[in-house]
Amino acid sequence: MPTTLAALSPLDGRYANKVDALRTTLSEAGFMHHRVKVEIAWLQALSLAGFAEIKPFSPAATDLLNHLVEQFSETDAERIKAIEAVTNHDVKAVEYWLKESIGLPLPNNFQHLPARPHQIAPEITAELKAAAEFIHFACTSEDINNTSHGMMIKTARDQIMLPTLDKLIARLTEIAHDNASVSMLSRTHGQTASPTTLGKEMANVVARLKRARQTIAQVEILAKMNGAVGNYNAHLSAYPQHDWENFSRKVIEQRLGLSYNPYTIQIEPHDYMAEMFDAFARANTILLDLNRDIWAYISVGYFKQKTKAGEIGSSTMPHKVNPIDFENSEGNLGLANALLKHLSEKLPISRWQRDLTDSTVLRNIGVAFGYTLLAYDSCLRGLNKLETNHTRLEEDLNQAWEVLAEPVQTVMRRYGIENPYEQLKELTRGKGISKEALHVFVSGLAIPPEAKESLLRLTPANYVGIAAQLARQV
Repeated sequence: MPTTLAALSPLDGRYANKVDALRTTLSEAGFMHHRVKVEIAWLQALSLAGFAEIKPFSPAATDLLNHLVEQFSETDAERIKAIEAVTNHDVKAVEYWLKESIGLPLPNNFQHLPARPHQIAPEITAELKAAAEFIHFACTSEDINNTSHGMMIKTARDQIMLPTLDKLIARLTEIAHDNASVSMLSRTHGQTASPTTLGKEMANVVARLKRARQTIAQVEILAKMNGAVGNYNAHLSAYPQHDWENFSRKVIEQRLGLSYNPYTIQIEPHDYMAEMFDAFARANTILLDLNRDIWAYISVGYFKQKTKAGEIGSSTMPHKVNPIDFENSEGNLGLANALLKHLSEKLPISRWQRDLTDSTVLRNIGVAFGYTLLAYDSCLRGLNKLETNHTRLEEDLNQAWEVLAEPVQTVMRRYGIENPYEQLKELTRGKGISKEALHVFVSGLAIPPEAKESLLRLTPANYVGIAAQLARQV
């Protein structure tokens, strides 16, 4: 068997252990498992619909059906795959597997497959065999697939992706609070600018990510179970008096935990998926921005990185501690967003009532989420290595007294001194200014003594407005 070293995708090779959490839900085996869950939920609902041809299942039969869902294994997935090799249809393979699982033999063209051993009580087998043709009753494949995808995305979002994003937000919040009062020189356009605090800059990212997270969490996950073109054609041909719309709604909302979409073609239009993937991409873009900023802060020495025993930064320069976690995160966020963008742009488009271009694309949801999860993990590891370099921050501030030209000219404006901006521009633009020279200038201003004293008390380190307050509040 090939090892991870032979994997075509790094998600299944080099980074396999970092995205394992997604495999149970978003792998092909996970997709099969969810299809089984949907098929059985539909069958159990039909048994309670009051039709003469299918009776409510006994507790023993119900337990057996539930067991097929709860104990679904990789061996079961392999059996479905073996059946699919003959059918060349993945959903039909699940239907045949379910019938086989309740004691029915496979059709004659499956004779090459070894029989599966069964230990089902004869009375349960008889009961379920009587209901066997209600498996996949009136369904098109997309009734099973779209509901499965909905549950897969919901589970991945709620149990894996958002909790990991929450860890990032929590760590950034901690950094913001710890550094709320740590003054830092801003660098608008890469040039010295009005000071802020290190904590406030982290708080800015926290606020952005919280909004992005809320958008992700609020996307309503839609599903449909209404037949080949969305009109219950087949359903009504068998039971014309039954309220199929209400029946479908209850299965989707009460049994599967999704939201019912009454207006569809053969496929659920995937608009909610586009919303979801766009929302993740926006969060990812915020983190990409953070990665680049922290990379630059490390470069100028505002942050140091904790070293790890045995780790090598460069094969030739022993002194180096490279910001590899943030670089890794940035690269994988780019890959993730490229996939998420394609998913959101492609999936809502289907020729007429159905084409199959969405099918192969949907199989890459796990890849898009995988690169996203990998990027989150890398960023979090990088954040946990950061140490604030107070000395370097103070050095930069002490060499940037020109940033106080802003408050000086603003106070001059208040007291009606002509051309204050122009005067400070002439004094400081492109050449900086010393503390002493700035104090000489301020001392000569015709402004009230208290205003002059206030300006003379300013330093680049304490000219930070309410940055510390904002950082603590986030």
